[in-house]
Amino acid sequence: MHEIKVPALAESVSEARLLAWHLQVGQPVRRGDNLVDLETDKVTLEIPAPADGVLAEILKQEGEAVNSQELIARLDDAGAGAAAAPPPAAPPPA
Repeated sequence: MHEIKVPALAESVSEARLLAWHLQVGQPVRRGDNLVDLETDKVTLEIPAPADGVLAEILKQEGEAVNSQELIARLDDAGAGAAAAPPPAAPPPA
């Protein structure tokens, strides 16, 4: 299980606002995919997935204020192989 946290914000920035989730709970994700957009008064940040897996839990909703290093979601990597691998091919008829 991976914790998705708000990255360290600049010293002059006290909080960010969660703009938009790009996935819903239960959807598969690949490492590097953009999970969520955060906005500060200076910049919009994209938070990438740290690993392949499934978005297991969203703890903060769109529009909410979040702080540096705050936990906003959890990514389950236990089902990563099943989520990322295509289904096996059916055997040819005899």
